[in-house]
Amino acid sequence: MTPPPPPRPDGPCEPPPPHPLVARARRLADDLLEPWAERVDAEGVPVGHIQEIKRSGLLGVSAPRAYGGAGAPAAVARETAEILSGACGATWFVQTQHHTPVRMLARSEGPVRERLLGPLSRGELLSGVAYAHLRARPRTPVRAVRDGGGWRFAGTVPWYTGWGLNDVLLLAGITDGDEALFAFAEAREQPGLGASEPLRLAALGGARTVSLELDGLWLPEEAVVLRTPYDRWAADDRLRTLDTNPAVFGLAGAALTLLDEETAAGFRARLARVRSAAYALADSPPGSRLDERLALKTEAFALLQAATTAAVVAGGGRTMLLTHRAQRLAREALFLLVQGQTRETRAAQLSALGR
Repeated sequence: MTPPPPPRPDGPCEPPPPHPLVARARRLADDLLEPWAERVDAEGVPVGHIQEIKRSGLLGVSAPRAYGGAGAPAAVARETAEILSGACGATWFVQTQHHTPVRMLARSEGPVRERLLGPLSRGELLSGVAYAHLRARPRTPVRAVRDGGGWRFAGTVPWYTGWGLNDVLLLAGITDGDEALFAFAEAREQPGLGASEPLRLAALGGARTVSLELDGLWLPEEAVVLRTPYDRWAADDRLRTLDTNPAVFGLAGAALTLLDEETAAGFRARLARVRSAAYALADSPPGSRLDERLALKTEAFALLQAATTAAVVAGGGRTMLLTHRAQRLAREALFLLVQGQTRETRAAQLSALGR
């Protein structure tokens, strides 16, 4: 006999509760990050913000459970990134640097993994990154040369975010054998490592971005996390940068809250469609549907530009004040257009803008 169907609920089904880290990100955004965002934009990310990020567990969202991380699904990491970026771009950008070193350590072997993966996964330490200059080829801004039981780094890192907030940094250089070599250093001035004054930036000026001068900084072999042929690293980097950054959707969503419902409705429908398609591609096998990923990333950028521009238009002349939220969001949108840029993504964006 077929059992009777279960009774229908009297009312609509309640949505499942959010993942604990999503709930923490939302509380942090509502209670701290968004109320302070304009001041942070002008004065810099305070140490207190970083302490709260460390305590929240968000630094370990994708880190392995065995090392104290949350091991959360990619969808959770994306949603927390959207929340933080929509609340305060500078704070989001400082903490987002941390997740690349964690992922790299989780895939590595050797003493640096055992020394740092736990503290980084648990949020005891915050890491920055100094490797975007690798995309400058054929130029080689930073060289790494074998010296005894370690490596000496020389050159200039044009952009380093989080100086004075990070505990460690992941530094990359090119070896004489045309390899990309990544190693960890303490994020402080030391023999062979100096920092400029904070750079004056049009957007995310609060993220404490400096340039680093490397004049023979020596790091032991035990600090190395990855050493791989440059072409192999560049191919992997190309695949990573083709997916749309969740911050694009977080920032666009924040801009839509500044519009009236009638104006925002059309934007929200487009945002939901592009976001869903972008994340479906991000979850598909790496290296697949590359043209679609690039086209969708370009479409997401166009939507971000339109949403933040609409917020400026809706706010009128007062949005020209640097203290206005729409002004900040529009500048942060410009930053996302070039963040992690490669020749391929630049060409696609320019082609789209010219149509």
